[in-house]
Amino acid sequence: MGTSKRVLMTGHQGYIGSVMAPLFLRSGHDVVGFDTGYFRECTLVDDPVTVPELRRDIRDVKVDDLRGFDAVVHLAALSNDPIGNLNNQWTREINLEGSVHLARLAREAGVERFLFSSSCIMYGMSEAAEVDEESPLAPRTEYARSKVEAEKALGELASDDFSPVFLRNGTVYGLSPRMRFDTVLNDLTARAVTTGKVTVLSNGLPWRPVVHVEDVSRAFLAVLEAPRELIHNQAFNTGAGYLNKRIIDLARIVASAVPGSMLEVQGSSDADQRTYKADFSKFARVFPDFQFSWTPEDGARQLYEDFQRIGLNYEKYVDQRYTRLKWLRTLIDEHRLDAALRWNGNHN
Repeated sequence: MGTSKRVLMTGHQGYIGSVMAPLFLRSGHDVVGFDTGYFRECTLVDDPVTVPELRRDIRDVKVDDLRGFDAVVHLAALSNDPIGNLNNQWTREINLEGSVHLARLAREAGVERFLFSSSCIMYGMSEAAEVDEESPLAPRTEYARSKVEAEKALGELASDDFSPVFLRNGTVYGLSPRMRFDTVLNDLTARAVTTGKVTVLSNGLPWRPVVHVEDVSRAFLAVLEAPRELIHNQAFNTGAGYLNKRIIDLARIVASAVPGSMLEVQGSSDADQRTYKADFSKFARVFPDFQFSWTPEDGARQLYEDFQRIGLNYEKYVDQRYTRLKWLRTLIDEHRLDAALRWNGNHN
């Protein structure tokens, strides 16, 4: 693999991909997107560049789509637990079976490297002080199970010519063209800006490793460009130790960042109780020169400034386009997607 790589990026029009694809292009790589377009209309801010693309469902990828690429960066997935809980079969078909099918064809097409966007969510409610890449996996949702099973299946495809790598992201936040308000720091900040309240549904004690979308994108770039022997068929928790925060700490950070906002802790027993602190020492050891640029404090302040700049209001904050489950339900209710999450007719 040379210095400039030809990369197929699935899910390039998602929340992370909309930031990652432009970064890869600015770094000198040749990027082609591959996306079915579920979230094409969910645009909060303009895309910085136009990415060449194949508009196709990941379940329909062909080996010819993959020929000539040095690497696949696989971001495409139904991206959070509520969607998996709505219909397990969607998550299984797209996140698990679609990923394995894509990797098999990539290997057949001669693609050398396969970066899989995984998740720290697979650790579940861990009793360990910190979870590292060797910790037991305890997936509690269909989404988390899909990541665990996909990692295992992709690892079995590893060979002398095919290097899968698994990047287990923390809870991602930060401004993206395809914005999400259903991740914790984005949600807390947007609610504070639009209502004046920083609302914590739980008691605030669960831990989350939070990581800025730009830092996630840079971490993927580092893995793409790394020597094969450093990353071959390995998993990496993607983040840094100081990014582990309790939900209540994140809420206090947001309250400090958004002038005039008030902290409200509801303490509901029905709230999400998943908790895990991730150990990021392996990533730091393998990539000693890599620095995560964003702290939650910096990120919350930047989100506040961004939301002020674009005039975010409550109507936009609760718009279904920026909550993945609500948007998919809208596409189904409008008969634009069928019961298998496939487009009805011409959606271009």
